Amino acid sequence: MKKIVVISLFLFTTGLVKAQKIFSLDAEYKANVKVFVVDAEYKADLLVYKVNSEYKAGSNDGKWFFVDAEYKAQKKIFFVDSEYKGQLKVFFVDAEYKAGWKNASKKQLLY
Repeated sequence: MKKIVVISLFLFTTGLVKAQKIFSLDAEYKANVKVFVVDAEYKADLLVYKVNSEYKAGSNDGKWFFVDAEYKAQKKIFFVDSEYKGQLKVFFVDAEYKAGWKNASKKQLLY
């Protein structure tokens, strides 16, 4: 019985942790989220910092790790070329501490 409780607890907590492992698609129809990259921080819903290791990826806090295969990703995105086509506006920042949500109402897009 004790093992079942421990295993259940482990599965429950790992289900809550959502690392931001991202795969950039080449087809819009396959994407979970359509992303538009804005040219200024103040226009963004999310400030994104690209981390260089998978273990550094955040849990929906703007720290993204781009994986090399679609099956490894938690979210599949497509970069659109027009703001009106995008569901999420992002701006890539140059420092990890700057990453984060500016528009929390869009947070559910990456859960």
